[in-house]
Amino acid sequence: MKTISPKTYRLLEMLPGLSAWSLILFPIWGSFVIPKVVAYFTIGFLVYWLYQSFKTAFLGIRGYRTIQKAIKINWQKKYQQEKKKDWLEWEKIKHIIFIPNYNETAEKISNNLSALASQKQIDKKQLIVVLAMEKRFAGAKAKANKLVKQFKGKFGQLVVTYHPANIDGEAIGKASNEAWAAKQVKRELIDKNDWDINYLIATSCDADTCFHPRYFASLTYHFAKNQNRYLRFWQSPIFWHNNLNRVPAPIRIVGIIGNVNHIADIQQPDKLFFNYSTYSLSFKLLDNIGYWDTNIIPEDWHLFLQAFFNKEGQVTVEPLFIPTNIDAPGGKNFLDAMKNRYLQCQRHGWGATDIPYAVSQAIAHPEIPLWTRIFRIYKIIKTHLIWSTNWFILTLGASSPAFLNPKFFQTSLGYNLPRFSRTILTACLLSLFIIIALDMRLRPEEIKIRGVRGWLLHWSQWILMPLATLFMAVLPGLHAQTKLMMGKRMEYFVTKKY
Repeated sequence: MKTISPKTYRLLEMLPGLSAWSLILFPIWGSFVIPKVVAYFTIGFLVYWLYQSFKTAFLGIRGYRTIQKAIKINWQKKYQQEKKKDWLEWEKIKHIIFIPNYNETAEKISNNLSALASQKQIDKKQLIVVLAMEKRFAGAKAKANKLVKQFKGKFGQLVVTYHPANIDGEAIGKASNEAWAAKQVKRELIDKNDWDINYLIATSCDADTCFHPRYFASLTYHFAKNQNRYLRFWQSPIFWHNNLNRVPAPIRIVGIIGNVNHIADIQQPDKLFFNYSTYSLSFKLLDNIGYWDTNIIPEDWHLFLQAFFNKEGQVTVEPLFIPTNIDAPGGKNFLDAMKNRYLQCQRHGWGATDIPYAVSQAIAHPEIPLWTRIFRIYKIIKTHLIWSTNWFILTLGASSPAFLNPKFFQTSLGYNLPRFSRTILTACLLSLFIIIALDMRLRPEEIKIRGVRGWLLHWSQWILMPLATLFMAVLPGLHAQTKLMMGKRMEYFVTKKY
C-alpha cells in the first residue's frame, strides 16, 4: 500500500490556508501587476456565484416541496404496500441512537429523548438509545441516572456508557466518545444478545437534536428497501429551529441561510455531498470500518471518508427528506453568543484536516477509479476554499483594481468591473428573497414570525448580512485554516446553546 511521507502530509495540511490567503491577497497585489487577470477572475467568480445562488434557491424550493410530501407519508403503510422479497423485515430492524454529550444540561438531553419517545409509525421497542457520557465530567453519573429514571420503559433499551479521560492518542470530542460507546454496544449488547448486525442502524446525533416524529419510520423504510444499504449513509436536512428566535440577529442570519443551503446540498446533482452533524448508517458498515477515528475533531465528513476508502469508493450519502431540528449557538448575552458561534464555526472549519487525509487515502487506494477519487478530493477542497475566501473575492476582487490602479480604471474593463459586480450582486438578491421566503415556510408554528414588530425586525435584520457572514462564517473558517497552516492544534470546544 502506497503512503505519503510525514513531510508531504504536513504540506497538505498547509494547503487550505496557503490557498485561501493566496486568493484573498491576489486582488490586491494583482491589481498592480496583472489587473486584467484580476478583473477576469473576479468576473468569472461573480458569474459562478450568481449560478450557485440561483441553484441553491431552485433546489431549496424543490427540497421544501419534497419535505412537505415526506412528512405526510405513512412510511410503515408504504412499506407494507411496496414490500418485495429482497426487502428486510420491518419488525427486525433496530435503531441504535448515540447521544454523545459532555456538559449539556439534563433538560437539553431530555428534549432529545422526548423527541425519540414521540416517534410514530414504528414500535419504540426498536429504538436502542445510548447516552454516551464523558467520565471526566463530574456530574455525568447523576445526570445519566436522572434521565434513565425519567425515560424508563420508553424505548427498547436506554443504556449509558462512560468514556474514560486521557486515553493515549485520543482527541477530546464527539468522535472519541462515540467510538467508545459504539464498541461498548457491540460487545455488551449486540454480541451478548446475538443480535443480527445486518438489521441494525446506527444514528449519530448531538445532545440538542430533536428528530421529526417520522424520522425513524422513514429511515426504516429506506434501509429495508435499499439493496446497497450496507454502503450508504442517510442524511436529513438540518435546521437551527429549536431556538432560532432567541439568538442574536447575526447568528440567526447565518442560520437561516445555512438551513436552505443544507436542503440544496443534499440534492446536488453531482451526488458528492457528505453527511453532516446528525446522520445514519448501517451498524455493519460502522463496525467494518472500525468505528470513528479517535484522533480527529470534526467527525462527520471524516467518518464518510473512512467508509468511502475502506469500501473502494462505493459508499455514498442519500437524502432523507425528514427535517431534523437542532439548536443555534447561544450565550448568556450578545457577545457571549457571538463568541460561541465563532468558536463553533472555527471547529467546523477545522474539517480542512480532511484534505490531507483524503489525499493520502486516495494514494493508498489505487483500486478506486481515479476520477472517483479526484472528484471527492475536489469537493472537499472546493467547499473549504470557497468558505474562507468568497467574501473577500466578491468585495476586493471588484473594487481593488479600480481603486489601487487608476490607469487600469481608465480602461473599459476597469471602468465597467465595479458596475458589473453591482449588477450581479443585485441579481443575487432575488435568490436571497427566495431563501427568506423559504425560511418562513419551513419554520414550525412555535417560531413563526408574528405581529408587525416581528415582521419589521425580521426584514430589517438582513441589512447586517454582509457583516454577519463575514464574522460568523468566513473569518472563523479562515482562522481554522490559518491555524492549521501554522501547525497549531485545536482543542475540542463544546458549543454552548441556550
